Amino acid sequence: MSTETLEFQAEARQLLQLMVHSIYSNKDIFLRELISNASDALDKRRLAGLTDDSLRADDLHIEIEADGEARTLTVRDNGIGMSREDVVGLIGTIARSGTAETLRRLKENKESKGAAESGASAELIGQFGVGFYSVFMVADKVSLLTRKAGAEQGVRWESDGDGTYTIETVEDAPEGTSVTVQLRPADEEDALYDYADDRKIREIVKRYSDFISFPIRMGDETLNSMKALWARPRSEVKDEEYREFYRHVSHDWTDPLDVIQMRAEGTFEYEALLFIPSRAPHDLFQRDARHGIQLYVKRVFIMDDTRELLPDHLRFVKGVVDAADLSLNISREILQQDRHIQLIRRRLAKKVLATVKDLMKNDAEKYRTFWREFGPAVKEGLLDRSEDHKAILDIASFGSTAGDEPTTLADYVARMKDGQDKIYFMTGESRAQVENSPHLEAFRAKEYEVLLLTDPVDEIWVEGVGDYEGKEFQSVTRGAVDLPADEELSEEESGTYAPLLGWLKETLDDVKDVRLTTRLTSSPACLVSDAEGLTPTLEKMYKAMGQEVPAVKRILELNPEHPLVTGLRSAHEQRADAPELTETAELLYGTALLAEGGDLADPARFAKLLADRLARTV
Repeated sequence: MSTETLEFQAEARQLLQLMVHSIYSNKDIFLRELISNASDALDKRRLAGLTDDSLRADDLHIEIEADGEARTLTVRDNGIGMSREDVVGLIGTIARSGTAETLRRLKENKESKGAAESGASAELIGQFGVGFYSVFMVADKVSLLTRKAGAEQGVRWESDGDGTYTIETVEDAPEGTSVTVQLRPADEEDALYDYADDRKIREIVKRYSDFISFPIRMGDETLNSMKALWARPRSEVKDEEYREFYRHVSHDWTDPLDVIQMRAEGTFEYEALLFIPSRAPHDLFQRDARHGIQLYVKRVFIMDDTRELLPDHLRFVKGVVDAADLSLNISREILQQDRHIQLIRRRLAKKVLATVKDLMKNDAEKYRTFWREFGPAVKEGLLDRSEDHKAILDIASFGSTAGDEPTTLADYVARMKDGQDKIYFMTGESRAQVENSPHLEAFRAKEYEVLLLTDPVDEIWVEGVGDYEGKEFQSVTRGAVDLPADEELSEEESGTYAPLLGWLKETLDDVKDVRLTTRLTSSPACLVSDAEGLTPTLEKMYKAMGQEVPAVKRILELNPEHPLVTGLRSAHEQRADAPELTETAELLYGTALLAEGGDLADPARFAKLLADRLARTV
């Protein structure tokens, strides 16, 4: 058959060059990646054989063959195999999102020095699903021979990592895949070991792949124990074994933040081994983000990305669940309705959140890492009244005017002033924006703590939750806020301002109402929403999602003690029809809008009015 020469995708060529020039020091993991790929292919073959007898295979296994004289290492499996389209799609291109960002970070790691280089770069390799390319760290040439199970013809793929590859159809390829690596000369100073050495191969397999559920053979010797890690007592498993298993199921080369092992016995039996990652995946907030739980039935792999085993707000958790009482050919549709799966889901979620609560109490640093990486996702669980609702509120932490460190709701309630019956909060796009808002002036002056909620999801959940431990949530930017220590505005003061308030309401088309307030101490005015109205941040969110949002008019509140407001009142009493008063009203409204980070409808007009007014004062 004729041989065709093709070019790698542009990003793949750049990645190959980084590989060839050794972007990280731990080159051993190339074999770990090849074995992991082979294991995945065997899992797919075993699963396919459950529904198609023609795809069943006896003695599924991985075989390693080393030739010291020829300087070659071959890893082969009798798994599902690949078609020509699979080979071009999976190896000739990088189909995953985030490729450009991956390359940038890999280059940065290559240029950096120190112990962190290996781990950081390796984590990126696994995270973006390009582990096969790691073989070019040790190879002068790579040859792949594969035939998809059930297909008549096979495919041979070869490349020396120079940016092109050859591919040809072959007639006599066995089912499965074999990868043959033409090894570069050993150079221990560069951490390039002799990977044709049987002892080195045994060492790598034991360290990284001992838990693989298929036999890994070298000649007549089986190199791995094949023990399901989740079935072994925790006291018998080393921390390093857990770390390597986590890397296997997550393709994340950082260490997990915590390990959770569960076993349920009785009417419905299952075992679970879960991991809380130490960093958020790049696709955490993408719609097609993969869930991290694999489902096994009696040690038989059934499916990965099992969304039914954990709620969406815990989608970042990795691991396996092995159920004893499910059918081997169970479908996703059946999983959604199965009461046993629903029971597992509730128990796993409860256990994960309880583990985070333990971290909060016993390991503050790990808890801070968890909440920084996953807090915004976890709070999505507050958007409905799930069983996790109370548990999420208990582990949540938020920015606060009480200090630089986040605070829990329980700690906030414990610090509440005598007579305070509400949990005050303000939402916004950043802490700096919220902290500088005029809405907080009276709260600061009277030393009332306000939560600073700056994640997009905060705009939504806080409206539906209502309260915590009987204390109602109260936005400082919505409705009338009267602090317990406030002195009400006198009837005389209110009456004095009535003509000005009425005139401003008629003059300013963008406001719904104008009123006096005690929430301001140094600013002349601020804008607030109705108790039931949309906040500006929520309005922006809906518009960003392409939703039609009707124009929202807000309430202009005035500080009756501010010189600008008292001066405007006096001027209105003396010359209510003066044109400059209308300009002053526009400037007053515009400054209130800018102070909260809003957008002016006509910035050019505002700038002209301000410049003209300043010119008259010079």
